[in-house]
Amino acid sequence: MNPELPALLRLARTENVGPVTWRRLMHDHHTAEEALAALPNRARRGGRGKPLKIPDIGEVEREIEGVAALGGRILTLFDPDYPPFLAELPDSPPILSVLGNLACLSAPRSVGIVGARNASAAGMRFAESLATELAHAGITVVSGLARGIDAAAHRGALHGSFPQWGSTVAAVAGGLDVVYPTENAALQAQIAEKGAVVTEAPLGTQPLARHFPRRNRLIAGLSLGTVVVEAAMHSGSLITAQLADRYSRALFAVPGSPLDPRCRGSNDLLRKHAHLVETIDDILPYLRHSDKAAGTGFSGFAETQDEWKGPSVCDEADLDRMQRMIFSLLSFTPVPVDDLVRRCQFSVSAVLTVITELELAGRAEVLPGGAVVQLVPDGTE
Repeated sequence: MNPELPALLRLARTENVGPVTWRRLMHDHHTAEEALAALPNRARRGGRGKPLKIPDIGEVEREIEGVAALGGRILTLFDPDYPPFLAELPDSPPILSVLGNLACLSAPRSVGIVGARNASAAGMRFAESLATELAHAGITVVSGLARGIDAAAHRGALHGSFPQWGSTVAAVAGGLDVVYPTENAALQAQIAEKGAVVTEAPLGTQPLARHFPRRNRLIAGLSLGTVVVEAAMHSGSLITAQLADRYSRALFAVPGSPLDPRCRGSNDLLRKHAHLVETIDDILPYLRHSDKAAGTGFSGFAETQDEWKGPSVCDEADLDRMQRMIFSLLSFTPVPVDDLVRRCQFSVSAVLTVITELELAGRAEVLPGGAVVQLVPDGTE
């Protein structure tokens, strides 16, 4: 076991430490132990009055042992087996728990397939057939193990298993030891045997509504392109599509009847900019190849990100002034970090420092995709 894993996991499981904040803390403090030691003061500077909840070493060791007992493994962003396409994201998860074939996560080509839970028979048949063709072509199929289109895509990929990379990856919202929905228990076991099941969540986590955007980010981030089959307006599948688009991954949609409300969201994607899909040949030309795939690993993150360069330490007066201005620009509507930088005219490094401390204080949150929202009204703790 990596001797740094317990500290890295403690940092990731600390209250209010999201993926972007974890990365920022590691950039600022270089080791997880140093970051953990700095947390109380940084949360206080962000306006927090009560102590942060930081798991003790025993708690994370039990999680590590529990995942190992299932036959799984915990990966950190520094691990050479960390999925290379996921590592490209600005908000890639710092910790993943994986059950199954790790090679699936580093396949040179992968496609997400998502869609309606209450899908039509035709929609599920199409998703299953497309997934089988993709798997036969050596392309890993990524989906979310939900009923309907997701389950059909996983089943189709299992039919077309490609031995070198496995066939399918299931990104789930709960812990590895929690099956959701329960009707997919046998399917999840098959995927763990022939593909991989992956999650950000600790063991025992029940898949609540607030956990699914992170699951959607995993699907979009693990895939070179995402295919949407039968998605209603304002559905979770459209969140996955938006994330894929934001991450500059290819976006595809299957046309459906204008009379079927399950197809209005996917048809709207076609109306905007998604590529129309009727066969696998509509997908293949848009799948880029990457030398980062196939197990080449990930060498780090801060050194190549210009937006993280520069000092993060400011004197208290400057920090207070920046914090008041930046917090005043936040609302319950997500705001991209770039917009905050343009409007307040502070350096990107300074803005990220303030956002980190506001998130530690529980006053702001960085959402999947990188936008920031206010969590409490201005003037409250």
